[in-house]
This record gives sequence, C-alpha cells and structure tokens, in this order.
Amino acid sequence: LKQLITASTQLLTFTFTKRMERTLIQVIATMMVFLTLGFQPVFSQVEITRTGCGTTKFCLEEPDKCNPAVNTTPCLFGSGKATAFNSLTGINLTFELSGNSTGYIALGLTQNASVGPIMLFVCGQNSSSNGTFFFTTMTLDNVNNTLTSLARNVTDIQSSVVDENIKCRFSVSNLNATATATALQTRANKDTTFQVVIGSGPLNGNTLGPFKLARNSESLDLSVFLPNSTTNTTAAPSGANRPFYSNAVLPLLSFLTLSILKFA
Repeated sequence: LKQLITASTQLLTFTFTKRMERTLIQVIATMMVFLTLGFQPVFSQVEITRTGCGTTKFCLEEPDKCNPAVNTTPCLFGSGKATAFNSLTGINLTFELSGNSTGYIALGLTQNASVGPIMLFVCGQNSSSNGTFFFTTMTLDNVNNTLTSLARNVTDIQSSVVDENIKCRFSVSNLNATATATALQTRANKDTTFQVVIGSGPLNGNTLGPFKLARNSESLDLSVFLPNSTTNTTAAPSGANRPFYSNAVLPLLSFLTLSILKFA
C-alpha cells in the first residue's frame, strides 16, 4: 500500500509538473506574440498649457491669449520648442497643438505664408470611427488651397481626444526653412527662420477637407528658443515619451490568471 501511495504521488507530481511546464511555455509564447505585434501605444492624458510661452517656446493661438488647458472654451493653440540644432542637418523641434474640431487641427511651417507652400502637421479625429485619433503630414498649396500627402519622419507622437477637443504633441528633426515644403528633410543650407500657421478643417470620410487658416505668425527665428546646452547637438529621446502597452498587458494577465486557476 505504501509503495502504491508513493507511486501515485510521483505520478501526480510528474503530471502536475509537465502541465505547469506546458502552461509556462504558453505564457512565454503569448508574451512574445504580444510584444511582437504592433500595438497602439496608450499614453497618459496630454496636458498643454501656456507655461513657457515667449521664453522657452513660441506660441500662436486664436483667439489671442486663450488658454489651451480649458477644453470648454474655443482655443486653437500651437507651440514649438527647439530641442537641438546641428549646422549640417538643421533644427529639431517639439510641437504642441490643441483645439476643438470634429475633423482636424493643424500647425504649419513655411517661409512665406502668403505665397509659399506650407508643410502641415495634422492631428485629427475620425468621428465615424468613435473619434479615433490620427496623425499625418501634408503640403498645402497656397495657390489653389489643395492638400497633398507629404512623407516626413515624425517621432514621439502623443495624443488625447475628449469629445471635440484634440490635443497632440510630437517631435520633428532636421527642419530647414530654405528647403522646399515638399522636401524639408533634404537640407539646402541652414535656416531656422519660419512663419508658423495654425488652422483646422473637416474630415470627409477618410479624406481631409479644405484647410481653414486661423492665424499666422511673423517670421520667427526658432533657434532663439534653444537651450544653450543643446546647440550643435542631437536631442536625446525623453523617457517620458516611452509608451505603456496596456493593450498587451491586460490580455496577458488574463491568460496567466486563467492558467493558474486551472490548478487551484
């Protein structure tokens, strides 16, 4: 009888161990799948304020002096902060944009807002898809007010959509005002003086509607907002912009919990 009990115990232990090993392998495999897939990163609420306007960043708003932190009053607000400058590649900027729209809001850079093409950075929401946030870059032709797609590398995009209020923050490197709006990433020679525009427009299905200019600035040398320590350097990515993949973690925790409960 003692030998039978011992043999039974060893068999149960072996079976339990094998099942746990198989479950552990499943957990690890699931984790690898979730980390490999392209998730939509979930960031904390984007907060945009007037703090630093005129000192550490330029600001442009409509109406004048409006507060982007108050979502209940109309305020189209754009700002830009220079983070680094390199004489060979151009200036790096971090932008903020806030405003109310059921379509999109946009901030643009150009040499001359009256006649020149404008490179637009667009933040919007697709109301036909539960207000899903989207970001794109476009070229605005001032002659006929048409928008065409523009390939431009943009990093560290953060977003927030609450009802009609859209907020976004993003970074763009190697900007040069003397290059054409369709090839700002190909530097002709260093120029850090831009005119900045802000505006908005509708979304017609999946197509951007006409851009409506709200306000444009005079020519601004954005290098005046550079911290002295970053001149002729490349900006390092901020740890605050690292995404938290909650969409991946929650299913993984659920799977792990169910696996453990099978042995409870």
